[in-house]
Amino acid sequence: MSKTMENLQEAFAGESQANRKYLAFAKQADAEGFRQAAKLFRAAAEAETVHAHSHLKVMGGIGSTQENLKSAVAGETHEFEIMYPAMIAEAEQEKDAKAVRTFTFANEVEKVHAGLYQKMLDSLGKEGETFDYFVCSVCGHTVEKTAPEKCVVCGAGSRAFFQVS
Repeated sequence: MSKTMENLQEAFAGESQANRKYLAFAKQADAEGFRQAAKLFRAAAEAETVHAHSHLKVMGGIGSTQENLKSAVAGETHEFEIMYPAMIAEAEQEKDAKAVRTFTFANEVEKVHAGLYQKMLDSLGKEGETFDYFVCSVCGHTVEKTAPEKCVVCGAGSRAFFQVS
């Protein structure tokens, strides 16, 4: 791999992380009543997204929807089969209960994501019913059509879910 490709990958990862971090910072600023700071964090997060998407495009990381779905299935599967189990084991060994909890929630949800992506891949081109998704704000569990009474991953109530259109 060329040094430029390595740099693009590093830049993509950094810009992606900055986006997520700045959105978390915006949420905190909103909670503290600092609306203008929150707006600045959200604006910078959007700019970081522009950068990340540009780097990913140059790397050839965006394919057809079918290719992208296959990539998403593979990525989610890697996370729940390899990445998170190892992280959970290490956190358990270090007796870090908070890390075990967050890794375990993510691990369970990645299984769901892989299934949803596979379902979409299997039905691609056979567009039928359209619907929204609902995401648990505690653990990230993702469901189709309507929020459940209780999250099957973390136990949160239906009010913890937000709609994604």
